[in-house]
Amino acid sequence: MNKSIYSVAQINKYIKNMFAQDFVLNHVSIKGEVSNCKYHSSGHIYFTLKDEGGVLKCVMFRQDRGGLSFSMKEGDKVIVSGRMDVYERSGEYQLYAKEIELDGAGNLFLKFEALKRELAEMGMFAPEYKQPIPKYASTIGIVTAQTGAAIQDIRNVASRRNPSVQLILYPAQVQGEGAAETIVQGIRALETYGVDVIIVGRGGGSIEDLWAFNEEIVARAIFDCRTPIVSAVGHEVDWTIADYVADMRAPTPSAAAELCVFDRNNFMQDLAKSRMHMNTVMNNKIRHVRLRLENDAKHIELLSPQHKLRELQQRLDNISDKITYVMKHRLDACRNRLQLIIRSLESNSPLRKMESGFAYVQIGQKRLISVDEIHQKDEISITLRDGEVLAEVKEVKKYHESY
Repeated sequence: MNKSIYSVAQINKYIKNMFAQDFVLNHVSIKGEVSNCKYHSSGHIYFTLKDEGGVLKCVMFRQDRGGLSFSMKEGDKVIVSGRMDVYERSGEYQLYAKEIELDGAGNLFLKFEALKRELAEMGMFAPEYKQPIPKYASTIGIVTAQTGAAIQDIRNVASRRNPSVQLILYPAQVQGEGAAETIVQGIRALETYGVDVIIVGRGGGSIEDLWAFNEEIVARAIFDCRTPIVSAVGHEVDWTIADYVADMRAPTPSAAAELCVFDRNNFMQDLAKSRMHMNTVMNNKIRHVRLRLENDAKHIELLSPQHKLRELQQRLDNISDKITYVMKHRLDACRNRLQLIIRSLESNSPLRKMESGFAYVQIGQKRLISVDEIHQKDEISITLRDGEVLAEVKEVKKYHESY
């Protein structure tokens, strides 16, 4: 019996051809944990995939590294897509990777970060696009699961804070395939209905459970909605794309209800305080206006003709009093001066002189003051204290100057 004998290279090549002809092995995706990861200086990446059942050698060539969007490290759970082939030199088969993505939550996180960066660059998170949440909403729309804990929490808070606020629920699917589409339908339906504000959310969960709120169609529906939207997805530590796009983010559905449902008791207290403040302001305003009117009335009275007449009358009285005072002062001064003149006249009066033995001599109407003015036989008139004497001059004697 003849038997065929082959070289090692022939067998390795044969096996390589078998791998090449297998369609499944040429387009395969394998998941596992990364170990022995090495970034070679050539640009190639060498690593091993392992799970509880075995290990598999892998390589990603430098020209294929565009299929790797993160820095791979030991312990990463990944899904590697590529082709199985045989390395003829060593006779080992290995996976030649074309794409590598994180498995499960890690991959979703990368998608989350990529969409977050894209929407941020488009300006969908910008503060200038945020709408204010109405302070006194009367109708609140809610997009969440009909039977979830979120709607019960919102109802409990609303009944405690203000039972008169109307809650309108759009029962949406918040998890799984098709959830994002029903959330978008709910937002648009409540916007058309005309509610004052919309709460979009659900209770907590894993990133996979919350993924519907990270879908781009949900983000765009929130951004395009003309009604203010409060995002309330998961717990306080959970963040979704919806939280960044919404007009306001609440850490929980209960917190969203606290933000949207105004407290009736606080409102009534604030109303009473506002009423008191308004009354105080109005009273102060009335008092101010009344004082202003009184001042204006006084000002008008000051400008009135009657007041002017009274003012002129008082001025006239003052002038009259001043004239009277001046005239009296002048009369008193004249009277005193007259008394002085009288005394002076009396002291210099011829009658006073006559009483002392002097006489007043004149010729006709001419008063004589010198013997040169009188001649012998002139008729003279001599006025005495108690009468007048007519006489004729018999002799004129003139005193010498030395006498």
